[in-house]
Order: sequence, then structure tokens, then C-alpha cells
Amino acid sequence: MTEKEKMLKGELYNANHDGQLLCERNEAKILCRKFNSLPINKTKKQFKILHKLLGKVDINSCILAPFWCDYGYNIEVGKNFFANHNVVILDCAKVTFGDNVFVGPNCGFYTAGHPINCNERNCGIEYARPITVGNNVWFGGNVCVLPGVNIGNNVVVGGGSVVVKDIPDNCVAVGNPCKIIKNIPDSKLK
Repeated sequence: MTEKEKMLKGELYNANHDGQLLCERNEAKILCRKFNSLPINKTKKQFKILHKLLGKVDINSCILAPFWCDYGYNIEVGKNFFANHNVVILDCAKVTFGDNVFVGPNCGFYTAGHPINCNERNCGIEYARPITVGNNVWFGGNVCVLPGVNIGNNVVVGGGSVVVKDIPDNCVAVGNPCKIIKNIPDSKLK
């Protein structure tokens, strides 16, 4: 089994010494750099790069530069997705955003994790767990979402939060670690 296959299956893999993964990350970084260097009014060129980089992106999505990711092909964004400046998505595993997701500036979505054992960690061994975000979710600025987290529909995650556990539908959650502080009545959009 290749290191990429291990990565995508959530098994321990070597990210630092595998030629295929290094090449794919470099290709994604080159596309990110091209995206980030475009003038703000070159939206068609920006979308063309995002379409090439990301696994799925809707025509009505908007990501503001600078934006960085590891691979790109593991990122799927739904309709009406908006990400403000300085969003980082370490997409060693799938990162899926539903429709109407708004991401504040300086947010990070990190699927990569590292062993507690320093010998394994120092050899470049890591693992990846997917992140899933439902519909109608708003992330305030400086939110950090860690590996394996699922966030439900109609959720607000307060600025500066560190999300280490799943968040159910219809709530406001804040803090480090992020905790539910308020329920939101289910709102059906018409």
C-alpha cells in the first residue's frame, strides 16, 4: 500500500519522505501561490485556479487570498461558500463544507495529527482524520478545527475557538476547548 493510500484510509503514513505526496503538496502550493498573487479583480482567473486545485467548488463560492492548503483535491465546498483572508486547510483527509458556510479570517482546518511517541513523530509519521461541516455554519475569526471533527447544520462557532470535538446542529459554540453555550431554534430557509 502506498503512503497516499494509507493517508486516505486514515492509517499512519510517512508524509515527509514519500515522493508522490511531496510532489502533490508542491503542486498544490504552486497553485496556491498563483491564486494568492492574482489581483483582487481577477475573479475569473482566481476561480479557474480554485477549480483546478479543489476537489469540488461551486461557481458562487468565494475564497479571499491568501489561502493555503496541502493537497486541494481533498477539499469540497458547497454552494455560497465564503472564506475570508488567511484560511489554511491541511487536507490530508477529506474536508467537506456544506452550503452557506462562512469562514472568518485566520481560520484553520487541520486534518493532520501526529503520534504522541516522539520516535514515530520524528520519523515523519502522521495520520489524518476528515473534517465535515454542515450547512449554514459561520466560523468567527481565528477558529481552529482539529482532526476528525464533525460540525452540524446551523452552527455558529465563536471567534478564537479551538474545536476538538463534534458540534451538533443548531447551536452556538465558543472557547478553548470549544463548548456549546446556546441552542439556536431550527431555522428552515425558504
